[in-house]
Amino acid sequence: MGRYLKEFISYHDIWILSVLIIGAFVFVIPHLGDGQVWLTLVIGSLLYIISEYTTHRFFFHMRAPKNQLFLKFMKRIHYDHHEDPNNLRLLFLPLWYSIPQLIILIGIVTVLTGQFLFGVLVFIGSASTMLYYEWTHYVAHRPYQPKTAWGKWMKKLHLLHHYKNENYWYGVTNPSLDYLFGTMKDGNEVTKSETARKLTQ
Repeated sequence: MGRYLKEFISYHDIWILSVLIIGAFVFVIPHLGDGQVWLTLVIGSLLYIISEYTTHRFFFHMRAPKNQLFLKFMKRIHYDHHEDPNNLRLLFLPLWYSIPQLIILIGIVTVLTGQFLFGVLVFIGSASTMLYYEWTHYVAHRPYQPKTAWGKWMKKLHLLHHYKNENYWYGVTNPSLDYLFGTMKDGNEVTKSETARKLTQ
């Protein structure tokens, strides 16, 4: 595992995100005795889980746009990843895509609550879950067998999404929303899709 963990954190998208999370956590340390702090962290995590599923299903898997600039964007964000699933250059969410969204999230929460602290807390919850997403996604595409039953299961589901049928198994960190919205299926009952590796078709 050490080899893969070292490879994982060597990518600038990962270590920069990690540094931002640590910096934000240092900022909130004086407030950790407040129960609202921990609740807000959980809310941030849940927001990311919802975003993970909805973005993956409805945005990343949208019909290929005709606009060439938008198509180029979608190919970098997700389409090319399905064509070449094990290419590490295409595996991680680029910072130019994820960081602006996290900044906007901080701003929205700060405005709604009137407290910058809550914006930072939601950022920590969301960004930490994003980091977990990146690790889970990375493990799914590397020749590494997770040690836990959960890890093995999530890897299996994600590989089904890539190699069996792209219309199911959208959750990468957990399958809860797949169960809720009917995109969790028994792999043996799903027909193999001809477009799982070619989302632009």
